[in-house]
Amino acid sequence: MWEAGGRGRVRCGLGGAPHSRPRHPGARTMAPLLLLLLLATAHGLVTLSYTPELASSALEGRITTSTFVLEQPRCVFDGFPTENIWLVVAVPEAVNDFNNSLEPGTPERAFQEFPSPARAYMTLNTTLLNYPCPESSENITVLHVGIETSCANDTARPTCNGPLPASGPYRVKFLAFNGSVPVAETRWSLPITLRTAKDPSSIPVPGSGHSGGMIALTTILSILFAILLAGLLAMLVFWGSDTCGVSGSFSKPEVVSVRRYNTHHVYDQPAARL
Repeated sequence: MWEAGGRGRVRCGLGGAPHSRPRHPGARTMAPLLLLLLLATAHGLVTLSYTPELASSALEGRITTSTFVLEQPRCVFDGFPTENIWLVVAVPEAVNDFNNSLEPGTPERAFQEFPSPARAYMTLNTTLLNYPCPESSENITVLHVGIETSCANDTARPTCNGPLPASGPYRVKFLAFNGSVPVAETRWSLPITLRTAKDPSSIPVPGSGHSGGMIALTTILSILFAILLAGLLAMLVFWGSDTCGVSGSFSKPEVVSVRRYNTHHVYDQPAARL
């Protein structure tokens, strides 16, 4: 019931509570989340629940002696006021005291100074537009870390995506900036260890010992080669002897015998009468 109060004011007469309205059921759920987001942003950086991962094991060359391949962080930074997203590559010792306020391109974040004195560097700068959401199944959504060889020693390009200097291990995360202010980050990845090139001294040489299968294969091949060589020599000998026989039949003169005979019907008639 509504009633007029003093000085023309109107008051609600239901329970004496002014302007009381039922709230939307979802408001009680969204309010704490928005409050936490605002508080986190106000204090600096939001840590997301996403953890960088290596690409699928079905992808060829996802780990080499100087590179590795990551999945792209699709649908991770949506909703954040970010202008640039960077990949941070660090040695494990730099994770606990990593300073997010150091901007990319500074000496402390230069690839050419990694891993000492710079224990982390930042590379593969991009915008949120290159990590669209939802993910398209037609695109290859990976990041190839360590493939730029041309700028590895170029100090003018401190954010170079150059080959990694050793087998590691390394840990990575994605860090988003709004201008020069970091606003969101992912968790650090698990340690990533690269392949190790074989020491030339460890490569077996002839006479240093081989497996039984290798010895058997070598023996069989040697026997087959010997048989092939013997057959080839026999064929050459046969062809040589056949050629000599043909040429000899032409070089030997043929003996022709002529029998001497007298004709019986030719006589010297006058001499016979005497």
